[in-house]
Amino acid sequence: MATLQPQGVFEMFARINAVPRPSKHEEQMIEFLKNFGQSLGLETVVDETGNVLIRKPASAGMEDKPTIILQSHMDMVCEKNADVQFDFMHDAIQTYVDGEWMRAKGTTLGADDGIGCAMELAILADNTLKHGPLECVFTRDEETGLSGAEGMKAGFMTGQMLINLDSEDEGELFVSCAGGCGTTATFRFEPEAAPQGAFFMRLTVKGLTGGHSGDDIDKKRANANKLLARYLYDGLKAWGLRISDIQAGGLHNAIPREASCVACIPMSHKEDARVAWNILSADVAEEFSVTEPTLQMELESVAPQATVLPEDVNRNLILALQSVDNGVYALSQDIALVETSSNLASIKQVVPGEIRIVTSQRSSLLSNRHNMSHTISAVFELAGAEVVIGDGYPGWAMNPKSEILRIAREQYVKLFKKEPVVRGIHAGLECGLFSEKYPGLDMVSFGPTLRGVHSPDERLLIPTVDMVWHHLLAILENV
Repeated sequence: MATLQPQGVFEMFARINAVPRPSKHEEQMIEFLKNFGQSLGLETVVDETGNVLIRKPASAGMEDKPTIILQSHMDMVCEKNADVQFDFMHDAIQTYVDGEWMRAKGTTLGADDGIGCAMELAILADNTLKHGPLECVFTRDEETGLSGAEGMKAGFMTGQMLINLDSEDEGELFVSCAGGCGTTATFRFEPEAAPQGAFFMRLTVKGLTGGHSGDDIDKKRANANKLLARYLYDGLKAWGLRISDIQAGGLHNAIPREASCVACIPMSHKEDARVAWNILSADVAEEFSVTEPTLQMELESVAPQATVLPEDVNRNLILALQSVDNGVYALSQDIALVETSSNLASIKQVVPGEIRIVTSQRSSLLSNRHNMSHTISAVFELAGAEVVIGDGYPGWAMNPKSEILRIAREQYVKLFKKEPVVRGIHAGLECGLFSEKYPGLDMVSFGPTLRGVHSPDERLLIPTVDMVWHHLLAILENV
């Protein structure tokens, strides 16, 4: 870490990654940030939601500048490979350098959005920098519903301009984002005794790329849940396949990388099932030969199980999983951007007799987000499930007269002799909620290059951190 530039930022990132900060469990991070601000003698405020604000006065001669808000979220997505022993509630993230990239050992790296937090802390700690009054804001629980920004009351922040440090492509300035919501379907039933003499098998899909369910939804990455559903559908039609247990997918905002199901068929079709699995595996490998080079599909026999789903619930569940929308639903009419999408995030038997399916919908148009949620809901309602559509969070519309965008673009050209890309993102940013609570707030979002976020393949392109750092400092000096 000591050899990486900017040294102050990477030093802070190392300190942050030593603090456990899973979404909804950010207590240790809140305490760390509070102590950090107070140790520097800076005004530090924690609101009732757990958001932290640290104010730093202007440097000498810059007192007349407008107050700028720097904002990032303190929580991280906690995903690990199945064979990795790691406790996100207690263990420090283990990072290493791989060429120009920084990675973690078998887990998410936490650069989303730990690297944004690190830049804020580095600015707070460095009294040689030139800037006007600053408010450094660290929100909690961004990854599982933006509840930190949702719970923030108007007036907590007082700045006129905000720079969100939670974007993932250096050289791109984000000026709008999608809104989103979750739709959850629950099947409840009385398990039935499993057929006697049946062949029980465990079906496993793993080794997928995964990624962010918004920003990566258009990259033709396989969804492990949908791959599994294809076989369940074929097995239902061919041999009357019955599900005993299913544990598929993970977080609502991640494209599922792994899926597993225990099912049974008549013993007489045991070899047919293996052949069909091998054919599907070959077909899928060809369909996703570029995006899923490490795909693995395994079928293994297991001991007979005591119960299976009732025949009608079993049929309705499998038909719903086969038919439910997943992926890009509509493209924007205005810019090269996904407008509306849905992600089949998880399918899990939480207790015997209850299977819960979590999906997430996103759109830059509120009306189409509602339409997408209703489309998902209708499929599961027809299948007999109880469906709940969440309240969701708003999108952020572009401000064509943005002053902070003008300055950010101007300083980028001065530094790097090229134009940045100005665009929207098909993911939820807290800017959407800020735009509701602070209607006049002028905002822009940018950050260093990240890949594989929300998965153990998350990695940070080290040279872009230095580029973003100098760009950020130039903006603060020239507002």
